Amino acid sequence: MLFGDIIERGMKRNPLGEAVRLGADAIDYVGLAGCIERAASAFLRHDMKAGERVAVYLPKSITSVTAYFGVARAGGVFVPVNPVLKARQVHHILADSGASLLVTSADRLAMLEQDGAALPVGVRRVILDSEWDEFLALGADGAIGHPAPDDLAALLYTSGSTGSPKGVMLSHRNLTTGAHSVATYLRNSRDDRILCALPLSFDYGLSQLSTALLTGATAVLINHLFPQDIVAALEREAITGLACVPPLWLQVLALEWPECVNVTLRYVTNSGGRMPRHAIAALRQRAPRTKIFLMYGLTEAFRSTYLDPAQVGRRPDSIGKAIPHAVIDVIDAAGQSAAPGVPGELVHSGPLVAKGYWNDPERTSERFRPLPPSFGSAEPAVWSGDTVTRDADGYLYFVERHDNMIKTSGYRVSPTEIEDVVYETPGVAEAVAVGVPHSVLGQAIVCLVCLSDEDEASSDDVLARCRSQLPAYMVPKAVIVRDSLPRNPNGKIDRNGLAVELAGMFGPAV
Repeated sequence: MLFGDIIERGMKRNPLGEAVRLGADAIDYVGLAGCIERAASAFLRHDMKAGERVAVYLPKSITSVTAYFGVARAGGVFVPVNPVLKARQVHHILADSGASLLVTSADRLAMLEQDGAALPVGVRRVILDSEWDEFLALGADGAIGHPAPDDLAALLYTSGSTGSPKGVMLSHRNLTTGAHSVATYLRNSRDDRILCALPLSFDYGLSQLSTALLTGATAVLINHLFPQDIVAALEREAITGLACVPPLWLQVLALEWPECVNVTLRYVTNSGGRMPRHAIAALRQRAPRTKIFLMYGLTEAFRSTYLDPAQVGRRPDSIGKAIPHAVIDVIDAAGQSAAPGVPGELVHSGPLVAKGYWNDPERTSERFRPLPPSFGSAEPAVWSGDTVTRDADGYLYFVERHDNMIKTSGYRVSPTEIEDVVYETPGVAEAVAVGVPHSVLGQAIVCLVCLSDEDEASSDDVLARCRSQLPAYMVPKAVIVRDSLPRNPNGKIDRNGLAVELAGMFGPAV
């Protein structure tokens, strides 16, 4: 099954039903399928070759949805770019992916070209959303590409433990199998109205779209500015399914919910971190009839586990068991399947495993490697870097991450990416970014710096530099100036020691 076939499946289930809605604008399945066919043809008429990358740098819209599916239908690779990213990060994604086409808006293009900056040389054409209808008109001949299920369909950029974000390579099979798996255990149908509140550049956000369209449901897009926008949409759009990450859940649950939500909201899901028990209790209070699905996933394997709603009361801290089509193992230090209660690394295999990291064979070989010989399988597996345990009934529990990644506002953030920006501030001699527990964000970013010249730089200068170069979720909550930074026995900055030292800076963790 190909990614473009998702629309065909949804259209068979609900041809004249709403496929996508954004505010007052909506399109039914027949109309969306037609737009996607025209988009695929138009991309081919722009000489897009099989496997070429097309970056889409737009807020959620009917245009962006059509572009994703149109690129895939034409045999290309769509690269969704988070609309909150700034020029620095977008230029990296365009250059690293080798995108030949860019779909964006005039104001975003102006931002990318400000101060005389040029787009990467590989970008040979820019298609503005204001020209999208004209672009679709070029596709009247109905030509489409002919990708295979294991061909590359998308690059999703996610932060690694060091350096700039890496592109995770997802095949058509990865995306369609993932959509089918999630739709199966959530029991999605044409009667669902799923609120797409998360970025579509995020695998969890893209999943809301793909599961909705596979099952003939309505994907309700929202580019929210405030948590109350989400609560208002639950009532206005009679939403039946809502997905959030823990920091967003905490903000949404701090608000009053209309009574009608308890009738219309069939289920909610959480991923991107542990959902605090008090948040689960608040959800039950506001919507006692709503089913709660607690999930765990990673971009490299789409989704790994979910906890059956019937088990949430008994095991609120569990990440559950494997989702359909996923094979999950917990491997101990000896390379064996870990016994109940014994910590081990969560390893994911099966058809949901991505194809690796784009243009990064070294990191791919580190993260994507077979299970130990005793498991009797030579197929690639994703070694998550997460330590988990399982109980006697097979339910999994997250323990800790192995690397220095900071998890804030539902995003994985590389400390190195922040430090690179800080080092560009004149007068900064040394810098380190660490994650500190935060009751709403999960972790807050704190940056510690040593200055070569106190008259040349200050903490305010560092923050100003970060705000100009980084999206809001990556900007440190605090910058601390010190005379020196602690070292470990190897002479490296002691990140773990600093994290422990600053652990109570923002109050107790949830």
